[in-house]
Amino acid sequence: MTTVGRRGASSPRELTRIGDRLSFVYLERAVVHCADNAITAADGDGVRHLPSATIGTLLLGPGTTVSQQAIRLLGESGVGVVWVGEHGVRYYAGGRALSRSAALAEAQARLWANPRSRLSVARAMYALRFPDEDPSGCSRRTLLGMEGDRVKACYRTEAARTGIRWRGRRYVKGDFASGDAPNQAVTAAGQCMYGVAQSVIAALGCVPGLGFVHSGHELSFALDIADLYKTEIGIPVAFEVAAEDEEDVGARVRRAVRDRVHSSGLLERCVQDVKTLLAPGTASEAAETSDEHTADPMRDRVSLQSDGGEELESGRNYGEGLIW
Repeated sequence: MTTVGRRGASSPRELTRIGDRLSFVYLERAVVHCADNAITAADGDGVRHLPSATIGTLLLGPGTTVSQQAIRLLGESGVGVVWVGEHGVRYYAGGRALSRSAALAEAQARLWANPRSRLSVARAMYALRFPDEDPSGCSRRTLLGMEGDRVKACYRTEAARTGIRWRGRRYVKGDFASGDAPNQAVTAAGQCMYGVAQSVIAALGCVPGLGFVHSGHELSFALDIADLYKTEIGIPVAFEVAAEDEEDVGARVRRAVRDRVHSSGLLERCVQDVKTLLAPGTASEAAETSDEHTADPMRDRVSLQSDGGEELESGRNYGEGLIW
């Protein structure tokens, strides 16, 4: 019997290699099973085989049934599984991918627990989104105002670029069809970006609920990360799709976002951005040291906490010979 730190599934390093995967696959009204180490989706059009190692997040829409064997395979392959509403625009539940290192989760918790470092990460996130502005010294309220202005400006710019008449952001929660085509497109693109972000932070073992900008929601950190690419990918793609045709906007936006995410290498970039925000210098430090305990911060290793921040190897008895 192997220990929890020596499971035979994908290694932690393999779990973080999601840059070459499809960002997500959306299925509805299908039976999801597995065969020959691949996910199968059976619907009225037949059976499709989806290699699990190529998927970042599997979105399960209405009418889907998934077997335990399929979920096991997806978990071993590091695939995020999310149950969503029709058109993929409502989040119902999510199954976390397997991750065996707590390195980034611990770093995230330390940064989040201190109000000063939490604000510093929020500023760093703003700087990633808008590198032409200097957020140092800005309060949270100032950051929110700056972000709101930049997003509104992005809406106006994209509307002018694509020739769309933009009447402002209008979204009724739970009623996707109530918005006009541009608003439906923006909503669908946003939900797709949340799926991408959830896939990355799950694979890296981060804590979805500990956000640095968003707060109080189980996916606060996923919302933080998704917003990093809102004005660069999500909003432009949404306006481009809405400008082409107002029919079937949700499905076409999903496909367009998927293609843009893949062509731009966003998953790999997102992984690096999360690591940079939570553990700056990790990659360079790992490359410069050969020490087995520090060379790979994402290592598959279980340790025991001791006094003074010291970590001890697990699997050993530290008793002093006392018999109780």
